[in-house]
Amino acid sequence: MYKPIQEVLPDALSTVKDNKLQDPIGDLNLTGRTILKGGTVVDPKNKMNEIKDVSILNGRIFEVDDDIIPETGDKVIQCEGLLVVPGLIDMHLHLGDLFDVSSAPIFEAVQDGVTMGLSPGAGNSFMTPALVGAEMDRGLPLNIGVFLGAPNVLGTMLNLEELILLFKGQLDREIAERKMTRNLLTYMTAPLIVGLKDHMGHYLMPDENFDKIFEITSKAKLIFMTHTQCPSHANRVLELSKGRPIHLAHATAAGCGSHADPVEGMLEIIELCKRENVSAEFVTTMLRDGLGNREGLMMTKKSQQIAFDALADGIVEVLISDGQNAATMKGFGDTRDNIPALIELAEKGVLSLSDSIATMTSNVARLIAEKTGNSWWVNEVGHLGVGALANVTIIDQQDKLATYTIVNGEMVSFENRTIRRGNGAGGWVSKFGMVKKMGVGDLTTHSYAKNMILS
Repeated sequence: MYKPIQEVLPDALSTVKDNKLQDPIGDLNLTGRTILKGGTVVDPKNKMNEIKDVSILNGRIFEVDDDIIPETGDKVIQCEGLLVVPGLIDMHLHLGDLFDVSSAPIFEAVQDGVTMGLSPGAGNSFMTPALVGAEMDRGLPLNIGVFLGAPNVLGTMLNLEELILLFKGQLDREIAERKMTRNLLTYMTAPLIVGLKDHMGHYLMPDENFDKIFEITSKAKLIFMTHTQCPSHANRVLELSKGRPIHLAHATAAGCGSHADPVEGMLEIIELCKRENVSAEFVTTMLRDGLGNREGLMMTKKSQQIAFDALADGIVEVLISDGQNAATMKGFGDTRDNIPALIELAEKGVLSLSDSIATMTSNVARLIAEKTGNSWWVNEVGHLGVGALANVTIIDQQDKLATYTIVNGEMVSFENRTIRRGNGAGGWVSKFGMVKKMGVGDLTTHSYAKNMILS
């Protein structure tokens, strides 16, 4: 006799029974708990690579165990045959800048498994946190933060010490109103960034300005990211750093031959990466068999092999996308290549699967924690330990796609399609940590009562 495969259907769907509306959820006492059932948990920080269940409660990882027994009212997501990894952190992902005309790239990035994107637009000004933060307030499905463009930071009347105080959240409001901006939103939100970006492709700063930017980032504990494409420019910036911390962005671009021989350029950059004050990142698109993006830059096989060797030797430990191909300005890569690159690096034997996953999870969190001096990053993100924020990317290793993306405990994407209910899941990320609301997007619609009036 025929039996329906989905035997749960009668209890799961709304219908009419005995002339009455049947609500499948209304009678349940929902626990608020979500259980990721039976997936292979790959958590580099906690040295886990085995089949486990993961439960989520109130936006955080609640339990990781061999067999978590579902209770009535739990939400259960079947993950058999899938990889359950910490939510991907893309620390160089242009979103909402470089002439983006919609928020589509943000949603595309989430579909590709990104749970946190840090956007380093060359034109990002002091106003950027307020503008992008307003969009987040009104509903974005991922955690987002920004770098400011280095020349823009030097464009006001604030002197060096005052800029350092600003980014520490210590600048006096009267000074800000006199020397920085008449816009209170700009002054209050400007410190909520992760770093400053020098962009050789858009401008060339004089030596004295580099020295100022290095002073600001080193003393205010911000990341200083520089555009790494021309080896001579990278050498100049490293010389001006005088040992102060610097991060070489999309370092694989030096292996594309736009400013030097691709092999010699890549070898030169790798030598710079070995310095104590230097960290670096490679672009996922450039590490795939296609060697790069035809709308951007492409490596050679020999320069790509140098990048593989640097990854295998632990000289470079972070991968990024640089861009999203739904954007107008696409950058050097695409978030669609993140997951395939992570899996292919393991398949090629360049890295173990755990070490490959770490390049966009725990390694990124550790790097930012070191640069900012804030342990929030290693405590809250980049891993699936109990108590961490529930940012999870669930991957089908066969099709190399994100089956589910979970941000702060909310499912925001399923099978490469965003879920509109997750549009408000994201938060605003700064060097100080994360807030769920910037408040800017709410100012025109409502405010919150702070004081209770008792009769």
